Amino acid sequence: MAKRDFYQVLGVDKKASAEELKKAYRKLAMQYHPDKNPGNKEAEAKFKEISEAYDTLKDDQKRAAYDRFGHAAFDGGMGGGAARGAGGMGGGFAGGNFSDIFEEMFGDFMGQQGRARGGAEGARRGADLTYELDITLEEAFAGKDAAVKIASWQGCQTCNGSGAEKGTKAETCATCRGAGRIRAQQGFFTVERTCPGCNGAGQTIKTPCGTCSGSGRTRKERSLSVAIPAGVDHGTRIRVTGEGEAGLRGGPSGDLYVFLSVKPHRFFQREGANLYCRVPVAMTMATLGGAIEVPTIEGKRIKVTVPAGTQTGQQFRLKGKGMSVLRQQTRGEMFVEVAVETPVNLSKKQKELLQEFAGDTPATKNSPQSSSFFDKVKDLWEDLKD
Repeated sequence: MAKRDFYQVLGVDKKASAEELKKAYRKLAMQYHPDKNPGNKEAEAKFKEISEAYDTLKDDQKRAAYDRFGHAAFDGGMGGGAARGAGGMGGGFAGGNFSDIFEEMFGDFMGQQGRARGGAEGARRGADLTYELDITLEEAFAGKDAAVKIASWQGCQTCNGSGAEKGTKAETCATCRGAGRIRAQQGFFTVERTCPGCNGAGQTIKTPCGTCSGSGRTRKERSLSVAIPAGVDHGTRIRVTGEGEAGLRGGPSGDLYVFLSVKPHRFFQREGANLYCRVPVAMTMATLGGAIEVPTIEGKRIKVTVPAGTQTGQQFRLKGKGMSVLRQQTRGEMFVEVAVETPVNLSKKQKELLQEFAGDTPATKNSPQSSSFFDKVKDLWEDLKD
């Protein structure tokens, strides 16, 4: 019986895009799949037909040949077998072609691991490790070399990571011949799975190392120094290459990731590279003016001039006295906020002097902010009465 046009088989136009071809194929393949139609010879034949059509049209070169010569491009009518050798379905499902079609149908659900072809899994990269390290704000400013202790898998020193007893070595797996995976035909499907003989390693160890039991690594605690650069912030991640878990059977080691947590400071608050602090100032100094000394993050003292008439909340900026900036030679700013302190536990004489001061001096002259505020409140009350 003559073959139907492949475009008609899939129900698409000859100008259909690759995505349209794929969508049409998936829909029909799901409808006529043998697992959904057990014992239905007509559905089985239909499934073969749409699989052959899609296998041809999904390949740009084969599609171009089919568009020009039709079925003759693949049945030997052209006098050459190149097209067939490039992946024509022929009359059966065995071999790699159906495996590719199966992958097209279910690849999105199986993930990348399900698509992998061959490749022994003997020497595998070790896992990455994470470590949380608490540091002070001063340490974040200056940087430091921090000593950390971690328990992890390390390369076995007895067998040098090979997993085999000294004087012996691993042998190629006889089941998979070193591939680490085997294929088996199950009906229409070619199923690939991890080799049970070597568990995907591609090699077998007849005499395992007595120290590591053939894994090539042992678990132990070790200490190492981690360089913390100046200017790090809370949540900064530092990667230490090759200091993670040792690889399996001589594979490369993973990495160590150190996550920093900066402890709260009793005096400073940090915002990026800037530091903020709040300093109480006596009412007399805020009134008459003076100078105060405040600490800096590097452990020194710096003098700040407080001008006469300073109010609570007023800030003074100290340029270049903030935090170090990561991987730069610059520093942020330091802001000193003043909190004017109201005097308490006054003596009788002090109270009398304050009362005399309050009686002799107009509020508008010495307390302009409060005077202005209460004028606005007075206006508001008048408006409410109206």
